[in-house]
Amino acid sequence: MGLSLPSPIQIPEGVEHPLLLVKVSGNHVYVSGHTAINADGTLAMPLGKVGSELTLEQGKEAARLTALSMLGSLKRELGDLDRIKCWLKVFGMVNSAPGFIDQTPVINSFSSLILEIFGEERGLAARSAVGMAELPFNLAVEIEAELELYQ
Repeated sequence: MGLSLPSPIQIPEGVEHPLLLVKVSGNHVYVSGHTAINADGTLAMPLGKVGSELTLEQGKEAARLTALSMLGSLKRELGDLDRIKCWLKVFGMVNSAPGFIDQTPVINSFSSLILEIFGEERGLAARSAVGMAELPFNLAVEIEAELELYQ
């Protein structure tokens, strides 16, 4: 598909990070909130609220880059993305300007890439797409997920 997975996220200096990006428990995988990052692991720009500082298209691109970020974390933790049996749940948060109501199309960009890679049977998940007044670091998008592994 010509996709490249980014390096691990570079946590900004001075930020405490007492969590795992990916937690495996039995055949379940819990993925902490991820965001859009560049190939080198730095936060992807632009940052801000979708619907004021950012356009809908910029929000969609942030969600797509978030999918690649999450896939990179999963590959590093699991060793092989083929271990993923299915995506169970996706929770998408959009840093939304007042009155912005297009969270669903933004998070659709994440879901569409997952479906393109894994197919409908493995990639179609229960999902929420919600607007938030603020996200850490003024991120445009943050997405978390739950997955199931093959036994």
